[in-house]
Amino acid sequence: MGTDDLTVAVKNDLVKVTPMGQAARLAELATILRFAGGLHVISGQVAVEVELDHKETAMKLRKELLELLGFGTDATVMQPTAQRSYPIYLVRVRKGGDVLARQMGMLDQKRRPVRGLPNRLTTSAIEEVPGIWRGAFLASGQLSEPGRSSAIELVSPTSEAAVAMVGLAARMGVQAKAREVRMAQRVIVREPDSMSHLLKEMGATDAMAQWEEMRARREVRASANRLVNFDDANLRRSAQAAVAACARVERAMELLGDDIPDHLLYAGRLRLDHREASLDELGHFADPPLTKDAVAGRIRRLLAMADKKADELGVPNTMASVPADYIGY
Repeated sequence: MGTDDLTVAVKNDLVKVTPMGQAARLAELATILRFAGGLHVISGQVAVEVELDHKETAMKLRKELLELLGFGTDATVMQPTAQRSYPIYLVRVRKGGDVLARQMGMLDQKRRPVRGLPNRLTTSAIEEVPGIWRGAFLASGQLSEPGRSSAIELVSPTSEAAVAMVGLAARMGVQAKAREVRMAQRVIVREPDSMSHLLKEMGATDAMAQWEEMRARREVRASANRLVNFDDANLRRSAQAAVAACARVERAMELLGDDIPDHLLYAGRLRLDHREASLDELGHFADPPLTKDAVAGRIRRLLAMADKKADELGVPNTMASVPADYIGY
């Protein structure tokens, strides 16, 4: 499921929610108009036009405008274009558009456009806050897949409206930020627990469950990848250590010649006969078997004897035989 599918799933959930009480319904309606609506003058009259990308939201908007406020609407579908892959559902209130705009807080008493959210929304009762966020998401929200860049985002009409939405989110215990991204004012919720809480508060319970399932699967995959990478790194380090050890053992045998004690010579030859084996595997190859610590101890004493002789002779010690890229192993 991609980002677009997740967003549609959230909106499909939200559009089915019926706010409790007329005040909550009006708050949701006013927010949809604020975040997706605009004012236009048609034949000398103010008209309210709302552009939505979700058919069911457009249908709900028309229903609420008629049932709650008695406003009839026109509806038009703008088909996808080369620049836009999805249709736009345009809902227009022609008759009484100025009255609707004042009632919904899009115009103040002096018929001037309101830049932020209407005051009655920013100071609304706590039970109305989820509906305000629900209306904003239906108008301009997006939910992206779980991951490093996962977020709930709203495209806000103004910076003032974005700041107001951050404050409303805080009242629900949700961490949100307002910022300008890609030439648009946005409200962003990134913290995963806040995202889940917000989805639940808005009423998108099915979409929240889908998102949480995707989040859990991604975390499992990430943990598995970390373990694979960890194992790969360990194998790489073991192989590099074996190469370095073989080079030092060969040099030790050159330096010591026939002076090597039998048990140390056996460990050295074991190392050279099984160049890619780990110390634990070398112990299993030994006859009788040796522990990993026993093999490591014998090789360590062999190299120490050789390095001591090299110092006495004033010649390069065993480390001189290790390729530069393997020093440190």
